[in-house]
Amino acid sequence: MHRVGVLALEGVFAFELGIPARIFGAARDGAGNPLYSVTTCSLDGGPVRTEADYRLTVPHDASLLAAVDTVVIPPSHALGPIRDEGRLPGPLREALAAVRPGTRMVAICTGTYVLAAAGLLDGRPATTHWREADRLQRMFTTARIDPGVLFVDDGDLLTSAGVAAGVDLCLHIVRRDHGSETANEVARSCVVPPWRDGGQAQYIRRPVPDPAGSGTAPTRAWVLERLADPVTLADMAAHAHVSVRTFTRRFRDEVGTSPGQWLVRQRVDLARHLLETTDWPVDRVAERAGLGTGVSLRRHLHAALGVTPLAYRRTFRPTSPSTGF
Repeated sequence: MHRVGVLALEGVFAFELGIPARIFGAARDGAGNPLYSVTTCSLDGGPVRTEADYRLTVPHDASLLAAVDTVVIPPSHALGPIRDEGRLPGPLREALAAVRPGTRMVAICTGTYVLAAAGLLDGRPATTHWREADRLQRMFTTARIDPGVLFVDDGDLLTSAGVAAGVDLCLHIVRRDHGSETANEVARSCVVPPWRDGGQAQYIRRPVPDPAGSGTAPTRAWVLERLADPVTLADMAAHAHVSVRTFTRRFRDEVGTSPGQWLVRQRVDLARHLLETTDWPVDRVAERAGLGTGVSLRRHLHAALGVTPLAYRRTFRPTSPSTGF
């Protein structure tokens, strides 16, 4: 069983603190056995003040972090010298120094400041709440902060944007560890979407749009019903009854990415699902996902995940025959 340790700092946001236990705790194998154990700790094992009007009793101290496989750091409104000076207090520095090499490090929202102050973001991509992104980048100039995404997966280091983006990140981790079927079941159990389109860009405050305008959601739903078809940008704009230029602008404002990038992602996600749940040859998976040929699927999957279709299938459907390439 994969062990997850969640570190509750003083001033922790209670909602984000509960996300790992809720998401990972809902992940089960085919026999109903839990796939993760989740334990919460504080630095000294004592009660922790939250950002709300109550304290939490946390019976484990930070020595727990040296014995887990994944460490999660939720945000706090009392980061003090971490956020202001980029410096870790002694007890927190010692706790993180005791984490074993190779342990997966995860930060939700402003928890990213902790990873940055520990020197873990040097030269690496990450994200945080869009309101904090510029400040974080100025303080830690060698980090590569992307303010437009919901989360960043850089292998053994994962970071998310604010609040509910922690749910997106934890679901992504379940999907990465155990496949989309398990992640979808967790999402269904928690009554949340398995993934959300776009990134933080859609949540950043902007001027109120023209009330005569219309959203792109109906067109996105229309496209998702025909991913196997050769849908073009002109087709999408025609469905939305606007020009290509207007549709592209509205789409990017709402979703945070271009229509073409979004479409490729939806097709890759469908291909992953088919690789996990069918024994179809790779060429057929590519055709049904709208990616044309197995060569195209291989290129897109490698760009997205760094693996081939056959390697992906072996990971998430080990009993399937060796079809594809």
